[in-house]
Amino acid sequence: NTEHNSAFTVNSAAAMDWGSNDLMSPVVRDAEVTRAARRKSSQKKVAFPSPRNDSPGTATTPARPQLPRTPGSLFKQTFTPRSALRNADVSAILGTSVRSPRYIHTPGHLGSIATAQNLDESDWTCTLYPSPQPAGLGEVSIVEDVTMSAIMLKEEDPGDAASLSLFSDFLHSFLRHSSSAVFDLLEEYETICGEQVRTLQKIILRAAPGQQKFSKTASVLWLLQQEMVTWRLLTSLYRDRIQSALEDELMIDVAAQSASEKVIMEHLFQRDAVVRQSQLVVDWLESIAKDEIGDFSDNIEFYAKSVYWENTLHTLKQRRTTSHGGFNRPLVTELDPDAPIRQKRPLADLDREDDVRLLKYLFTLVRAGMTDEAQRLCKRCGQAWRAATLEGWKLYHDPNINGGAELEPVEGNPQRCVWKVCCWRMAEEEQFNRYERAIYAALSGNLKQLLPVCETWEDTVWAYFRVMVDTLVEQEIRSSGTTSEELEELPREYLEANWTLEKVFEELQATESKRVLEETKEHYHIIQKFIILGDLDGLLEEFSEWLSGGKPALPSHLLRFMSHLILFYRSLGMQLKEEVAVDVLKAYIQLLISEKHTDLIAFYVSHLPQDVAVAQYAQFLECVTETEQRKHCLELAREAGLEVAAVTKTVVENIRERDAEDFAHHDLTPALDTGTSEEDLRKIDVIDWLVFDPSQRAEALKQSNAIMRKFLGSKKHDAAKEVFAKIPLDSMREIYRQWEELGLGTPLPAEDENAIREHLCIRAYLEAHEAFNEWFRHMNSPPQKPTLPSQAKFTETVAHEMKEKEYEMEYNNWKGRLEALTDEVKEKIYNVLLFVDGGWMVDVREDAEEDPERSHQMALLRRLCLPMMCFLLNTVLHSTGQYQESLRLADIVASEQHRLYQVFSREELRKFLQKLRESSLLLLDQGRDPLGYEIQP
Repeated sequence: NTEHNSAFTVNSAAAMDWGSNDLMSPVVRDAEVTRAARRKSSQKKVAFPSPRNDSPGTATTPARPQLPRTPGSLFKQTFTPRSALRNADVSAILGTSVRSPRYIHTPGHLGSIATAQNLDESDWTCTLYPSPQPAGLGEVSIVEDVTMSAIMLKEEDPGDAASLSLFSDFLHSFLRHSSSAVFDLLEEYETICGEQVRTLQKIILRAAPGQQKFSKTASVLWLLQQEMVTWRLLTSLYRDRIQSALEDELMIDVAAQSASEKVIMEHLFQRDAVVRQSQLVVDWLESIAKDEIGDFSDNIEFYAKSVYWENTLHTLKQRRTTSHGGFNRPLVTELDPDAPIRQKRPLADLDREDDVRLLKYLFTLVRAGMTDEAQRLCKRCGQAWRAATLEGWKLYHDPNINGGAELEPVEGNPQRCVWKVCCWRMAEEEQFNRYERAIYAALSGNLKQLLPVCETWEDTVWAYFRVMVDTLVEQEIRSSGTTSEELEELPREYLEANWTLEKVFEELQATESKRVLEETKEHYHIIQKFIILGDLDGLLEEFSEWLSGGKPALPSHLLRFMSHLILFYRSLGMQLKEEVAVDVLKAYIQLLISEKHTDLIAFYVSHLPQDVAVAQYAQFLECVTETEQRKHCLELAREAGLEVAAVTKTVVENIRERDAEDFAHHDLTPALDTGTSEEDLRKIDVIDWLVFDPSQRAEALKQSNAIMRKFLGSKKHDAAKEVFAKIPLDSMREIYRQWEELGLGTPLPAEDENAIREHLCIRAYLEAHEAFNEWFRHMNSPPQKPTLPSQAKFTETVAHEMKEKEYEMEYNNWKGRLEALTDEVKEKIYNVLLFVDGGWMVDVREDAEEDPERSHQMALLRRLCLPMMCFLLNTVLHSTGQYQESLRLADIVASEQHRLYQVFSREELRKFLQKLRESSLLLLDQGRDPLGYEIQP
């Protein structure tokens, strides 16, 4: 087997350099390494790697750092895709004729990280991960964390309790950013989720194992982690897509025939959005892996400093110095890298274990895009030769080929093709450890050997996209004619593979891994797939499917994410399936209502179509009962740009029309009232929505009239009086004043004028009803005349005489009060029966917009209430001996001016005439004629 030796030969010069302390990164990249690594620090704007404190000399990243490149990516030596241009401000780009550059060149030696360049071999992990905070800050933070966690641990669902603030945090972030700063907003979303993830991780760490409620917290944590990385993906891909859409594809330079591999790659990335965005997906997946790597400060010791296979070496030395006839286990006799394979002998057990462990961690680093750290680890463990094998992927470029004033260093590997073939063969060699094969499979694009170690959805997608980018770049280099014959030794299916984004996910569905297949069904992985594909229609179809009936309720944080994703796409002006977008927002609004996030609802409602928004907010307001809370909700609606007048009107109409009962016909007994139900109280209470704003007084009159019509038709007079009392006394004057302020010089609108008249009609009726009730109560509570017992004594007789005098005084007062009440009730009832300008509950203006329901109800009320008023007045007159006036009611009813007879039924007229007959008989008993006049002799 010669693979190791071949790789070692190709990189011999590099291997010699690896013995020095000036360890150079295999990738030229920014000092930040990746955004994900910076998240290991608790302070947001600290470069990676650097201490957590802000001590002098700490390298801080700019407020808007460039998107990182993938450390282990094969073709990104000094090239940053145009998506690295931070914050492609959409409106700013659209508003200027200045063209942004498609890509930028970074200095050739940025990979030599200032803070890591002169590392001591023993403390490399300390530079990878931030040091603890200064003592003072740390103590405060620890106290706060402990307090926070102790409080949250007592909650029924600590995960939900700790993450409740996300709902308001996302809204406040949205409001803080203008529509042009969409990518600033997405980064803030990611930051908010990241902070919440760290909080939940602390809670779980302090929790007692096995508690059911903490499994819920873990599920919330997983959701927020997925949401965080999805925002990261959106930021990366859509920054590039927007930049791509705004730039002129015709201005791209074509690489010269004699261009180097690196230049060819740069032109490919500049020209081909699929390659560029596929690399962004690789970057994204590697940043996720870097988040999950954790701290290597477990003091992993693979070997002694700069000596590898030390146990084997020690054993061999012992055997050389001691000679005894005992049984010795066969070991390798040489310690070059190929010795175990060549001699087919094992290493010492401890060295074998260390080798397996080392290779697994090296693959983990490669998977996280941290190839430079993997090389550093190899050097620290005495395997400079392995670090050299990880160096050969760099694309060759000689900047001096076109001449120049100064001689510049040559970049990359001139024998890269030989190196790649060796890597491919090593990946195929079954004698090697699976992780060692996977490392070289990743470097050479050997998908078949890379997939077996990919356990998760992210790992598998990373493998496919990494190989896809590798293949497409290699095909581009081959087509340019600069490739060597050695590359032809690679399999034809690799060199001629026809990769597309869609094909990657089709292959993913055919995977044999049950875990990966299950993970493809996760909500966030489905979302991420459609974001990568740029398939908005497919994404919204999935949303629609998730929201359809019969499906389990979506997690609250997923709904929040979906809603803000919809708002993000709208802010970019992208075409969406509007009905699905509305359904998503409505589902989120219902969640906010049920979770009582009152202050957030109006904003999201304002992003619905106007008619839907009014209906949704009105539905929410129906459940708000406290006066101050109602005012607050209306103010929020006003700030959000909702039509407050339409909303409050809809609230009232929804509650008013909920009772479908028709008017009931009155019976003619004095028991005039029906009790007020809970539903009635809601109808009474709902009028408050319309009296907060003086400009809605006309609407308040119309709606209160409609409610009172129903109450009067159901004999619920007390309920009607409560509604009437809700209307401010100055309402009619306010309506006229507002109309005059418009200065139109025309009469009040017919609808408003008729509403005012109806309001006055109802007031007259309620006043008459109240006057009769008071009269009736007084009439039936006269003072009781004292009685003298038989055979009364003198003292009892004297006391009786005094009681009689008191009685006479009380009776006279009662009688005087009765007469006054009688006059009052007569006046009030006549006001109803003889209501001016056409009669009670009759509109004066006929040019109003037709409202058949209202007209029908008003006609019914005339037939229900006016006959009853006549009977009540007859009762008053008959009871007080005013028989002659009682008979005059016949003239009023029969009058053609008022036409009250038209509202009487046959039965009512019969009963009314019967009452008149009784009054006539009493007049005859008094010696008068049937009409009450004195009989002439």
